[in-house]
Amino acid sequence: MRITNNMMINNTSANINGNKINVNALNLQMSSQKKIQRPSENPVVAIRALRLRSTLSQINQFYEKNIPDAQAWLESTETALKNMNKILTDVKTECVNGTNSYLTEKDRETILKNLKALKDQIYSEGNADNAGRTVFTGYKTNSQLTFMEDEAKTSYTIKQNISYKEMEEYSYYLGSVEVPSSVAEVKNTSNISDIVKYDYDRVRLAYDDVSKIEGSIVYKDGTVEGGCTWEYFDSEEDWEAAYPDKKMQGYQVVVIRDKGDVIFGDKIADLVKSNQATIQMEYTKTGFAKGELRPEYYYDCQDITDPAKPVTYDKYQKDQNGNCIVDENGNYKKIYEDLNYMVSLNQTLTVNIQADEVFDMSIYQDVNELIDTVQNAINAHEKVDRLKEMKNEAKYADCQEEVQKWIDGAQKEADYADSRLTELFSAGIGKFDKYMEKLNVAYTEIGARGDQLEMTESRISNLQLTQEELKSCNEDRELSDIIIDYTAAFNAYQASLLSASKIEKQTLLDYI
Repeated sequence: MRITNNMMINNTSANINGNKINVNALNLQMSSQKKIQRPSENPVVAIRALRLRSTLSQINQFYEKNIPDAQAWLESTETALKNMNKILTDVKTECVNGTNSYLTEKDRETILKNLKALKDQIYSEGNADNAGRTVFTGYKTNSQLTFMEDEAKTSYTIKQNISYKEMEEYSYYLGSVEVPSSVAEVKNTSNISDIVKYDYDRVRLAYDDVSKIEGSIVYKDGTVEGGCTWEYFDSEEDWEAAYPDKKMQGYQVVVIRDKGDVIFGDKIADLVKSNQATIQMEYTKTGFAKGELRPEYYYDCQDITDPAKPVTYDKYQKDQNGNCIVDENGNYKKIYEDLNYMVSLNQTLTVNIQADEVFDMSIYQDVNELIDTVQNAINAHEKVDRLKEMKNEAKYADCQEEVQKWIDGAQKEADYADSRLTELFSAGIGKFDKYMEKLNVAYTEIGARGDQLEMTESRISNLQLTQEELKSCNEDRELSDIIIDYTAAFNAYQASLLSASKIEKQTLLDYI
């Protein structure tokens, strides 16, 4: 094959240009420390880089945003549960103090003061929030768990299903001594009321001061009890007026609207227990105090504050006919409002606990009852003290025997009040132990989720490092390797220039 000078010159120029391109490519690599500058340079590296970058972006989302957000939510919940446990512990301590049979007037006043202070704090932790989102209110993270101020006009219709397991024995007292204010009243000892105690089974509504109330008893097999008699009274005083002896028939059910008590005769109480019945109550509650729990987080209810625009809240799952679905244990299936964070590929974590799993509705009622009991005991002893003072007053000098009878009657009321106080506070110890046990279950659940999240965070951290290494291995080059290759390429380029300079100087005339 004949090689001409032009062929040699063209080949030399091509080689020089190729070496120049190689030097330029290595120069760009040295500047960026990346293997390629555009996908066309190496499609395999480019495709793998896209996949690794996409995976790393997801991992960064989990590690830098989702997991920290979930941790913050769990920490806010944990703090609220700790504070709530402290409040319940303090209430239990007051219950222990109240069981002392030798309480002085100062002791009672101290217990009353402490309980009133604790009452205001009971559900305050339920309004705990994380970055402005309430942590115990399910999907309604922009709403508070409790009423933040007294709302006299707010009105709800509430459907409350009460299990037979919530039935408890409660003591009711008939009679109250009214301190006389004149000699004539002192001498009329027939007005001294005798104090009588009755024990009945009862359940409590979630709220007091209710109206438009209707009740029914449904047995476990779904049948409705039709043999009992329901009676409704505005207050315990009205009940006493209707039944001065306060004796109930065996199949009688009495509802006290202002206290929210549902009281059972002995025979119907036995049927409720033996048939594992549910007491279904529907009532209207108008006016809520600051700190009370909002009913939509606990029951099927309807906000009828504006009758033209009622707002319905469903707490339980319904079938096609609108009836609540019952599980294998006879309990209604509630609607869970779980807030799930994706903390890893194909892994989610529920970060919230709903209010009804932590803050029992009965806590507020129990504390109110403890406060009323202490106040009644204080009032009863004040009556005794006032009557004893009257005995020493000159105008009652001629009716000492009558005054003593009033003192004896008032002392009996005070003794009953002390007995009730001791009884109720003793029961309160066990009740608040159960409330704290329920709280500890939730606290343990939050701790378990926190441990799970911590392990996930550790795994995601290692995965992030692995992906970073794979990405770097695919895209990056070591500077030392680039410098070696660049030096070699530059030397080749210089050599090609030197070779070209010699070829271009020689022609055919040099050999003639």
